[in-house]
Parts: sequence; structure tokens; C-alpha cells
Amino acid sequence: MPVHVRDQLDPRLSHWHFLAYAIRLLREQHGLSLTQVGRILDVTRGTVSNFEAGRRKLGDDYARVLDGHYGTGELIQTIAFYARMSHDPDWHRTFTGYELEALSLKIYHGQLVPVPFQTEETVRAQLSAARTVKDLERSVEARLARQEAILHREDPPYIWALLDEAVLEQLTGGPKTLRAQLEYLHELSFRPNIGIRVIPRSAGAHLGTDGPIRLAILSDREAAFLGAQRGGRLVESPGEVREVNLDWDFISQTGHSDHESRALMIQKMEALD
Repeated sequence: MPVHVRDQLDPRLSHWHFLAYAIRLLREQHGLSLTQVGRILDVTRGTVSNFEAGRRKLGDDYARVLDGHYGTGELIQTIAFYARMSHDPDWHRTFTGYELEALSLKIYHGQLVPVPFQTEETVRAQLSAARTVKDLERSVEARLARQEAILHREDPPYIWALLDEAVLEQLTGGPKTLRAQLEYLHELSFRPNIGIRVIPRSAGAHLGTDGPIRLAILSDREAAFLGAQRGGRLVESPGEVREVNLDWDFISQTGHSDHESRALMIQKMEALD
């Protein structure tokens, strides 16, 4: 049977890679197996492997336990702190994976229709405007496949989305594309597992003006992504995720009801006719 050798992480690529590299190095220096470290953390061997491969982010509590066991002071906790505070170049792959297994998703966006709700025409128009997209058709197919995996899987997640009124006026792809997009949003809002509420322009400034928010509620934990220009930050620390959840709840207080949100969508559609 062939032996699978894991790819070596580059600790210079990101703080998360540095953390994964460090905890693997410490384990090997202490002569411990993945199973033994799993017993120390009270997790499975596979979870430890995922920590060391960078597929899963090490939480505060686990970092504290490892520091205590290895006698490293607060070294691992400090590396984990800087990893959480920095931009993660792998955030998209990581959070997209969370979306595909999430029990529920909470989204706020102030400028664009969230990816799971975009029509194919909106997807194409948005990706056409992105300088980083090299193969448009392949990128469109990938995004549509991601939507399919989220919305039409056997056990689709509950999705609560908050959108600024400006999203309903964003002429991505032109009036015809926007009209079809608004019609699709209106249709989605009636699905039993989807809630879409619009924050009226009259609400003024709110917490969402700092950037988009995405929360994934998984079976055993929660994760969030905070968007920003030219990057963003993946949040997995339980305490900080709770703060993001609270921010989302406060933003939701400024939104219209379901009925009022649907009425506003229809109003925007009629303005395009």
C-alpha cells in the first residue's frame, strides 16, 4: 500500500501556515503521534492532522493546552492571535468549504447580491469586471457549481441575508440583468429555508458600513468572514465569532420586514420596466 506523504507547508506563506508548521514541528520534536496529541486535546487523530495541514484553524483553547503541554509559555497562543488578526490568503477555499457543510448561513452585504443568490447573468457580469479572473467561463462554472452545492443539496442550509437598498439598484450587467436578478431574489425570499431582508437607505449609518459579513454555523462550531477592500479576514475564535454574530443581529434591527422587503424589490423591478 503506498504511503501518503503530506505536502510541506510554507511557514512564510501566512500566519496560519506558520502556526500549522509550528505545532507539527513541536509534536515531532516531542516524539508524539497524531493520536497521542489527539488524546491531549480530546479530539480525533484526523482533527490533529487537519490542524497541522492548515485545513482547520487551531482555536484558543487548543493553543492554550498545547502551550501547557510543551512548556512553550504563550508561544502557540501568540502565533494563533496574529493568525486570526491577519489576512488569510487561503480564506476563500477554507470558508467556501464551511459554506458547503453549514447548517445555516448569515450574510450581510451592502453593495452586491450574495454569491449564493446571483443569477448566471449577474455572475458573468460581476466576474467580467474582476481583474483577477483569467478564465471567465471556468470561473462562471465554478461559481454556479458552488451555488448548486449550497442551495440544492439534499439538506440545504437555512440562509438569512441582509442587503442594503443599494444592492437592489446596482446595475451589474445592465437594467435587464438587474430586473431578472430582482425577480430571482423575490422568488428566493419565499423559500422556507431562506430569509431576505432589505435595509432601507433611510436607516442611515449602521455597523455594516465597515464591510460585508458572512457567518457559517456548523454542527460543532461557527466561523465568520469579514470582507474588506483587496482582502478580508477569516474569524474562527469563538469569542470573536460571537461578536460578529452580535454585529449581524444589530444590523438586522435596521432592516425592513419580510413583507416590506419584498414590496421594495417589486418597486425596484417596476422602476426598470
